[in-house]
Amino acid sequence: MPRPKKWRKVCRLPDTNRFGPLDSHADAGDIVNMTVDEYETIRLIDLEGLTQEECAGQMNISRTTVQGIYNEARRKLAESLVNGKELQIEGGRYLLCDGGRECWNKKHCHRRRQGNGF
Repeated sequence: MPRPKKWRKVCRLPDTNRFGPLDSHADAGDIVNMTVDEYETIRLIDLEGLTQEECAGQMNISRTTVQGIYNEARRKLAESLVNGKELQIEGGRYLLCDGGRECWNKKHCHRRRQGNGF
């Protein structure tokens, strides 16, 4: 029996979940789907400057899992940019952070954004 998959902890959802070229209308085949956990690895590593190991700790998964998720997310970003396809962020196995003590950066936590202050 395979190991059950872990839920990935995500601190915040994207403010906008669709991105794409301004000069054309994307067909159904011109959409790249990125999961929320893939988006979170891009946010934590590229925007927040965390290492893959720190990202893994924040998301409550292994570093090798982060590496795989991150590589897939970067491939999807490149496909969207290079081929002019719309990028849509949705789905995946994730749980939203509750903003508790283990949250590494409360100013970016989704609960903070929704006005549930600490």
